[in-house]
Amino acid sequence: MSISPAAVDLLAQEARALLTRLDRLRPFALLEPMVAAAGLFPNAQSAIERMLFQGRQELRGLVNGFLAWLAGPGRLVTGAEVQRRFALLKLRFQAVLNEFDMFSDAITQRSERDNGPWLSGLDVVAADALALPGRYYELPPLICYLDRGPGASIRRARTRLPGGHDNPVAIVRVPRERMVGSGIGSSLVHEVGHQAAALMDLVPSLRPVLQGLQRGSRAESGLWTIWERWISEIVADFWSIARVGVAATLGLMGVVSLPRPFVFRVDLDDPHPTPWLRVKLSAAMGQALYPHPQWARLAALWEELYPPSGLDDARFELLRRLEAQMPAFVALLVNHRPPRLGGRSLPEAMQTAMRRPERLAALFRSWSVEPAAMYRARPTIVFAVLGQARADRQLSPEDESTLFGRLLTFWALKTTLDTSYECAVSGTRVRDASLAALDHPLATASTIH
Repeated sequence: MSISPAAVDLLAQEARALLTRLDRLRPFALLEPMVAAAGLFPNAQSAIERMLFQGRQELRGLVNGFLAWLAGPGRLVTGAEVQRRFALLKLRFQAVLNEFDMFSDAITQRSERDNGPWLSGLDVVAADALALPGRYYELPPLICYLDRGPGASIRRARTRLPGGHDNPVAIVRVPRERMVGSGIGSSLVHEVGHQAAALMDLVPSLRPVLQGLQRGSRAESGLWTIWERWISEIVADFWSIARVGVAATLGLMGVVSLPRPFVFRVDLDDPHPTPWLRVKLSAAMGQALYPHPQWARLAALWEELYPPSGLDDARFELLRRLEAQMPAFVALLVNHRPPRLGGRSLPEAMQTAMRRPERLAALFRSWSVEPAAMYRARPTIVFAVLGQARADRQLSPEDESTLFGRLLTFWALKTTLDTSYECAVSGTRVRDASLAALDHPLATASTIH
C-alpha cells in the first residue's frame, strides 16, 4: 500500500524542520566571543569553517533531494520505506551536527579568561613541537582544548570524523588539571608525537624491524612482540623526550602516579606500556639521547615510589626481562632511519643535541640574568629549559606556574599580531606565518625567581 497523504505531510514537515535547524548553524567566526589573542590560527579557522560549510551544503542537498523524491516517486512506496529513508537522513544529520559540536566544544573555551589565550599559546607550542628543520611533511593546523581527566589525547588531522569527512585539523585534548606548568608540555608534545609519527609513517617503518626480531630465539621473540604492540605510544613518548627533555619524563610520572594495581597492570591488548615500565623506558630513552646521571636517579626514584616487590612471580619476571631488554630496544629507536627522513635518524632530524641537560641548565642561568631572552626562544626549548630547572630544583612550582602563564599569553599575543602583519603586509602564507612569528625578536620583561 502506498503511503498516506497524512504520512507524507508529516515527514515533509519534519524534513523542512531539519532545514530550519541547519540554517541556524552559523560560522564560528560569527558565534564565539573571544579576545583576538585567544583565536585559532587563521589556517585552522578557515579549514574548520570550510569543512563544516561543505557538510551543511551536503545535508541541504540530501534534505531537498528527499523532499523532491517524497513529492514524486516517494508517494508510490509504502510508509515504512519512506520512514526508513527519513530515519537514515536524520542519522546523517546528527553525524554532521556531531562534527560541529566537536569543534564547538574546543572553540568555546577560547572565550574563558586566561584559558583562552593560554590555549592559543599551546597551539603555538604544538606547532613548534611538530615542525622539523627540513620540512619532511606539510604541517597540518593544530588546536588545543581542555578536558577532565589526567591524560591527553589527539584526534589526528586527515582522519575520519563522525560525519564521514576528513578532519582538517589536529585536535589535542589536554588535561585541565595540568594547567599550567611544564607538565602540560609533556602531555601536549606526546600527543603531537602521534601526529608526527603518522605524517612520517614512523610506526609502519618500525613494525617490520620488530617483526623480524621476533623470528629470533624463542625466549626473546615474545618480548619483541610486546614492544611491537606498544610501539605507537612509545614513539610518542620518544618524541616528547626529544622535544622537551626531562620535562617529558617528569610529566609522565605525574600522569601515571596512580594506585599500585594500575601502575603494575600488564595488558598486552592496551597500546600503552605498563605504567611502571613506561617510566623506566622514558628514563632509558632520555639517557640514550642526553647521557646524564639524572636519568638513573629518576629511574631509582620511581622504583622507590613503586617497588616491584610483592608482585606475582610471572609479572615480576616479565617486567624485569623487558627492563633488561630496554637498552637494545632503545638503541633500535635511536638508530632507526625512517624513509621519510631521507637517511637521517630521529635524533639527527630533531636536533636533540640542542636539548642536552648541561645546555638547558646554562640557558636557565643566562635567562635568570636576562629574562627577555627567554621570550625569543622557541616554545619547546623554553619548556625543556624550565623542565630541567624543575628537575634541578632551581625553579619552584609556584614560579614555574607564573612563568608559563605569562609565556603562553605572550606566545598567543605575539603570534596573533605577527600573523596578522605577515598576512596583511607581506603576503606570507598563513600556514607558515604561525611558525615564522616565533623567530621575530619581540620580547617582554619577566623575572625568574
